[in-house]
Amino acid sequence: MSGNIRLLSDTLARAKSEDRAALVAYLPAGFPTVDGGIEAIKAVFDGGADVVEVGLPHSDPVLDGPVIQTADDIALRGGVRIADVMRTVREAHRATGKPVLVMTYWNPIDRYGIERFTAELAEAGGAGCILPDLPVQESAVWREHAEKHGLATVFVVAPSSRDERLAEITAAGSGFVYAASLMGVTGTRESVGAQAQDLVGRTRATTELPVCVGLGVSNAEQAAEVAAFADGVIVGSAFVKRLLDADDHAAGIAAVRALAGELAEGVRKR
Repeated sequence: MSGNIRLLSDTLARAKSEDRAALVAYLPAGFPTVDGGIEAIKAVFDGGADVVEVGLPHSDPVLDGPVIQTADDIALRGGVRIADVMRTVREAHRATGKPVLVMTYWNPIDRYGIERFTAELAEAGGAGCILPDLPVQESAVWREHAEKHGLATVFVVAPSSRDERLAEITAAGSGFVYAASLMGVTGTRESVGAQAQDLVGRTRATTELPVCVGLGVSNAEQAAEVAAFADGVIVGSAFVKRLLDADDHAAGIAAVRALAGELAEGVRKR
């Protein structure tokens, strides 16, 4: 069974052909429940997201701010397992036909088994993995299995990355490059900042891969700002916050669908 890296690449290319950035949404699996999380992802796609990253909840999410940490804690206390993450990917992709990735720290994959994880993700219809804490120089075995199963390997670059390091990272990656817009953890920001545009320019100088920007985008205006210079706009904490702040589950689903619609309009106003 082959994964959906081609679907991911085609989706990003189609957005580019429409002279816009892609909207990439993030939601953790198992939040607020496994079924509720799947419903939320479908709603985000329905609202206008092009790609969804499914977070694999982790007890020590070093890249994630308090909003996503809260959601991860709820999912973990609810007993979420890797099997639930795979089910989330499978059902979201099957219902929408759109690319679904997993964003995860390395330790859960290492403990689960690389071959087992990549084979199951491909079987579920996954498009690949975003691996924020896997060093490129230690990634050869992962990349071998990911490539065998038709999965993208998305690495994260940061404003602190030197040009030679950017080249090393982008040469090893596939699907797209995740550009962290600023130093620090995930969360909504008042401003995305000029660091992101500089990072995208330096990253593009090293690769033909699309460069998608995450960390800090929370509204249509910021999405339009980032879409002016990036191939994709990644939004996570703002979606999670809508679910956390909702009075009930139905209101939360409606809220994330509406936010996806607002952000989808934003990326089209580049």
